Amino acid sequence: MARLPIPPPDVLVLGAGGVLGEAWMTGVLAGIEDVRGVDFRRCEHFIGTSAGSMVAAGLVAGRSPRRPDQPATEEPGDKPIEASLAEAARRGLRLASAYAAAAIAPVASLALAATAPGGALMRAAVLSQLPRPTVELDDLQRRIDRLDARFDGRLRVATVDRLNGRRVAFGAPRAPAATVGEAVAASCSVPWLFAPVTIGGREYVDGGIWSPTNLDLAPVSRATEVLCLAPTGGMIDVRGVGTAVRAVGRSAAAVEALALRRRGARVRIIGPDREAADAMGEELMDRARATATLAAGFAQGQRYAERR
Repeated sequence: MARLPIPPPDVLVLGAGGVLGEAWMTGVLAGIEDVRGVDFRRCEHFIGTSAGSMVAAGLVAGRSPRRPDQPATEEPGDKPIEASLAEAARRGLRLASAYAAAAIAPVASLALAATAPGGALMRAAVLSQLPRPTVELDDLQRRIDRLDARFDGRLRVATVDRLNGRRVAFGAPRAPAATVGEAVAASCSVPWLFAPVTIGGREYVDGGIWSPTNLDLAPVSRATEVLCLAPTGGMIDVRGVGTAVRAVGRSAAAVEALALRRRGARVRIIGPDREAADAMGEELMDRARATATLAAGFAQGQRYAERR
């Protein structure tokens, strides 16, 4: 018996996770859509962090999540976005230092509510000491802008101001003016891999430094439905530069989700299951695993939707 279509969540939160996080989230959304008939493009709000901001921008622009049997759509002569990011990341990894572990250890902003200025100062101090990469994400910015996504009140893109260490959510009320492409490039600018993105005279870097999901940016009230995809939330037994992010991904999202639930929201968090985690492996920028990760995410999304 065919399942009845269901409405999309009010708020879709898409977290950080590199090339493979983008592939996994795309697959999960497509799998859920195919089983339950939900159209994620119709969500009232989108919160995107790093890789999640790329997925969110596509949805806001009216693009459906790509299925495993669909080729990536690129302009003639373009290299796939994940290829550009992966190649840049491989060059940038040679610049990683002991400071990287501290810089990427995100602390849920709500958990730091009483000492947020101190947390921001700590981030700013670490960012100021990191080697300054020269690899820029101009190509990513142009491609996102070509999608014609707009800040129409639905989209919020999490970044961190490099100078003061504070979070800035482009698209939120009173946020600085920017194009979606500028904001997404900033949110993807892992500070030891990519050069910061300058917007309005200030430099911005990856929003994952603040939180792997930035769930607390979700505008909620009682009975708001929130779905969060956290690429780092389900990964275990891993090593390498991303260890700090993976270790705290689940707990940070849980802290932020608790705050939303206290306001009456209904929050669901999905992280990679064992099959998806195995497909992703240890290096989130490993483009060679993108096709398998997309397929694993699609299968996980289908299984998740069938249980609901």
